[in-house]
Amino acid sequence: MKVLISGASVAGPVLAYWLDRYGFETTVVERTPALRHGLGGHAVDLFGHATDVVQAMGLWDEILAARTMIEKLTIERSGAKPVHVDLGRLYAGMSDRHVEILRGELTRILSAADSSEYLFGDSITSLNDDGDGVDVTFEHNAPRRFDLVIGADGMHSNVRRLAFGPEESVRRHLGGYLAVYSTPNLFGLGTNTLTHQSVNRLVAMYGVRQTGQARAAFLFRTENELAYDYRDKDQQKALLAKEFRDYGWRVPQLLEHLEAADDFYFDAIAQITLDTWQRGRIGLVGDAGYCPAPAVGGGTSLAIATAYILAGELAVNGPDGLRSYETKVRPMVDRSRAIGPKVMGSIIPGGPATLRLLPWAASVVPKLPTPIQRFIWSQNAVGKALGSEPLPTYAPSPGSPATPIQ
Repeated sequence: MKVLISGASVAGPVLAYWLDRYGFETTVVERTPALRHGLGGHAVDLFGHATDVVQAMGLWDEILAARTMIEKLTIERSGAKPVHVDLGRLYAGMSDRHVEILRGELTRILSAADSSEYLFGDSITSLNDDGDGVDVTFEHNAPRRFDLVIGADGMHSNVRRLAFGPEESVRRHLGGYLAVYSTPNLFGLGTNTLTHQSVNRLVAMYGVRQTGQARAAFLFRTENELAYDYRDKDQQKALLAKEFRDYGWRVPQLLEHLEAADDFYFDAIAQITLDTWQRGRIGLVGDAGYCPAPAVGGGTSLAIATAYILAGELAVNGPDGLRSYETKVRPMVDRSRAIGPKVMGSIIPGGPATLRLLPWAASVVPKLPTPIQRFIWSQNAVGKALGSEPLPTYAPSPGSPATPIQ
């Protein structure tokens, strides 16, 4: 069976890896001219079922070696003493298998593990599903026919647009925005994180040990959704500069390096709310189908776990696996969707009371005994969404080095 996957970030390479192990003929098309790999992107967390999947892929040791190794967080606010948080104890209390890694590093590791055909610098222009297969045209490559097409191309999915309709009809804006880019390590951060919080805005910076640089992150709320082109980086940089030009603290020094940043990322903190993720022989996985919202929803771990399940269901049920996959992952997706609106209130303080309370809570939790921390995490919405039920087990093809999930 020939499968085309659009997107080579997280869900795409994981899906391609497992389909390859199950004997599928897999092609991955990626818009960028080369893999978004290396040391770019913001830091993401792997936990719950995502760690089970990458362990089964034999990648856990490599991912651990590439982790950020950030152990300390300092939270500053105007007119208040700094609050220090032991992130090492906090993460250990959450889980004995949690890792924070730069998204670019994760993409590099996942893609290197896969032997599928990759078409870089190209994009799908049309899809024609006739019931027996899908005829696909590309911007640059010759037209081809596939048995299945899967969109793993993120919140602004091209496959979703072509097969399910415009993004505006399925996007739920949660009222915030996230921006991330690299800067020189202006403040000697090492591998520590330094943040400044105010009502409706947050600025963070953390050291990148592999390069000696730092990463700056900005989160802010708005009453109305901003109008901008998600591919126009210059326009997005101007929006960010306007929002934070009067912020003070250390922001002016960070903004001095905004214009030159070549790894700038900006997007709305929004959800994708499709009711179904399959249409005939075309399906969606990860953020393309059910983005729980950048920065607040555990989307990277959700993408890894659901890509694994999609591959297994296709291996067992053929094209009908798109429907059984949807049934299997729906509880996980529904719980993940509930996370974003709640987390928005804690990650970006919405009022003075929250601004006072959250730093205190962040500093106290790591000091609790590990069993109590684990209980708190088990009751947390993120923990429930991505670890409350066991993953299905799918045996790999004979001779495969992959290990089934236990």
